[in-house]
Amino acid sequence: MEYNKREQAVLVLNDGTVFYGRSVGIRGTAYGEICFNTGMTGYQEVFTDPSYFGQIMLSTTAHIGNYGVNEEEVDSDGIKIAGLVCKNFSFYHSRPKSSSNLLEYFEKQNLIAISDVDTRALTAYIRDNGAMNAIISTDGTSVEDLKEKLETVPSMEGLELSSKVSTKEAYYFGNENATYKVSALDLGIKTNILRCLAERDCYVKVFPYNASFEDLMSFNPDGIFLSNGPGDPQALADLGIVGVVEQVLDSGKPVFGICLGHQLIGLSQGVHTYKMFSGHRGVNHPVMNLNSGKGEITSQNHGFAIIKEELDNHLTLELSHVHLNDGTVAGMKMKNKDVFSVQYHPESSPGPHDSRYLFDDFVANIQKYKRA
Repeated sequence: MEYNKREQAVLVLNDGTVFYGRSVGIRGTAYGEICFNTGMTGYQEVFTDPSYFGQIMLSTTAHIGNYGVNEEEVDSDGIKIAGLVCKNFSFYHSRPKSSSNLLEYFEKQNLIAISDVDTRALTAYIRDNGAMNAIISTDGTSVEDLKEKLETVPSMEGLELSSKVSTKEAYYFGNENATYKVSALDLGIKTNILRCLAERDCYVKVFPYNASFEDLMSFNPDGIFLSNGPGDPQALADLGIVGVVEQVLDSGKPVFGICLGHQLIGLSQGVHTYKMFSGHRGVNHPVMNLNSGKGEITSQNHGFAIIKEELDNHLTLELSHVHLNDGTVAGMKMKNKDVFSVQYHPESSPGPHDSRYLFDDFVANIQKYKRA
């Protein structure tokens, strides 16, 4: 598409700051909390990650779309981001394995995207001023009208979003003749998590976000998995989900939680969460495993975190992993039970494989439980 034929696009931040760019080609308006991801590859996995639901994605890498899309490289049933902001959008792709270009992929799902934005300046602005709501428009809506619309967009703090992305009905994943059975609570689960479990001889039954403790136990599982997901974890307390997690921990079965699941484990034990200033999103975040003394490069996507001071003073929970950039909680475990969780993505979709061992640890706990 010729540059001079592309319509002007505008981005308005909640504090009134305005950035300009060009429409990728889909007319419309999108809104949500704007956040930035520093990953240089894996954009398709990011776009389909349910944890990004309700967020406008700002990509810090220079090119988006250059290797097209592949239907096998998705982490859910479709695009979950609310919109995309990038510097250079590639209308042509060069990877033979691709099934289509990124524009066609966006058109099928009507995703609003803008390019030619000064993404370095915008990222620096968010780093200095924090994550905030934003609106992007490619249809000529005036800045004043966009500002008025933006005033009605709810804050991510206090927002419950798992119900928007969770499965409506329970379903199975993997080999039904597998050695181990796992009940997974879908708060916005990524498909590659299920693949990682299935690769380790687990047959998984995935339950909706509002499943009861009895529902999860009806599968007679050897272990319980608590998934990632979008929104404010504190908002799930009003739905009774924190109470279900508490029952799960009391059951004595091995438990593994990732991201939102990790936060719910904390909440169920009286450890609270807080909204981070700008969050962690990318595939190069350094984490220290305090048990092994080894560092890991991890894939992360979260805007909320466990309050470390409350965890440090807890009787039964203890810190297991720490984020080396800012000292935030990256993982924890229970002292008296086979329960552990991390604030990052060991399924590495996208991202390095440094943390895949956590799935092995979960299966090892299941094996121990079955022998008892």
